[in-house]
Amino acid sequence: MDLKYNNSRKYISISIPSKTDTMSPHIKSVDDIRVLGINLSQFQKPVQFFICVTGVFIFYLIYGYLQELIFSVEGFKPFGWYLTLVQFGFYSVFGLIELQLTQDKRRRIPAKTYIIIAFLTVGTMGLSNTSLGYLNYPTQVIFKCCKLIPVMIGGIFIQGKRYNAADVSAAVCMSIGLIWFTLADSTVAPNFNVTGVMLISLALCADAVIGNVQEKAMKLHNGSNSEMVLYSYSIGFVYILLGLAITSGLTPAIAFCSKYPFQTYGYAFFFSLTGYFGISFVLALIKIFGALIAVTVTTGRKAMTIVLSFLFFAKPFTLQYVWSGLLVVLGIFLNVYSKNMDKFRLPHLYSFLTKRGSEGKSRTFSQTV
Repeated sequence: MDLKYNNSRKYISISIPSKTDTMSPHIKSVDDIRVLGINLSQFQKPVQFFICVTGVFIFYLIYGYLQELIFSVEGFKPFGWYLTLVQFGFYSVFGLIELQLTQDKRRRIPAKTYIIIAFLTVGTMGLSNTSLGYLNYPTQVIFKCCKLIPVMIGGIFIQGKRYNAADVSAAVCMSIGLIWFTLADSTVAPNFNVTGVMLISLALCADAVIGNVQEKAMKLHNGSNSEMVLYSYSIGFVYILLGLAITSGLTPAIAFCSKYPFQTYGYAFFFSLTGYFGISFVLALIKIFGALIAVTVTTGRKAMTIVLSFLFFAKPFTLQYVWSGLLVVLGIFLNVYSKNMDKFRLPHLYSFLTKRGSEGKSRTFSQTV
């Protein structure tokens, strides 16, 4: 850092080295984004997007299969909250291990923010897991996919964002397509329960808020993915443990799982491992591209999960599933197009500004912040 003094004008000019210069090891670049040890900042935006989307699809497709497999164990359906407790415990251990492998182990995001994020995480994952005791898996996934519009509303009120017509059209197309899928499922295999609908609806509300809160916290404080996972899920683990202890739901769940350790704890380990890897890529998507893009990708993944659910678990089928799936694909296309419109319209101006910004050997403090 250089300090330049001018006695005649009496001012101090402060400059911060550029990325190519050596910076203090305690200063972490705002562009340094790591997922499972991979530094995504060394890749261009399209490559970053491809890596994140590939990671989300691979790990969460396995995650969805294992989740349905666990709840197919006879007698396990009442223990959705205990599964969430085990899942949060594994996530905390995985996050701690990953954080220890990084050079900067400091907590950057305030504890009060993590208290809120942990509460929302418990709501979205706990209620979602518990709803599977009352709803079939495709119906539960369809409800979760309808969070696109709440996320946009949350982005407007929490972060003051404004979305264009293409974003709104994408959210509407995807939501209508998935609701249509739900109606088809109700026609060929009705399995609705008011309790399950209420649980998944509450999970939907929490899920709509959490993406915007995570995005704002990670960008404001430059927190890492491993830090976010460790603190949010470890605090959430304490929440669920206290809740199960108060409601006397801990003892019967432990007794049941001890009878089927491999089908419960064994599946839960791989279920949590793939979920942890998946959430790492989701957090990277949120940090790089924003909550709406992340939700769009995860919604497309959920549609693929439904297809695999029909392939691996016997269910009735109707062509209405196909038309609703195509409507979802249209929504994904509209959203991706809307995020690239500015680049298509102003390539020369964007290149000019990028070139001008990279010519200097130092960056001002305002540019870094």
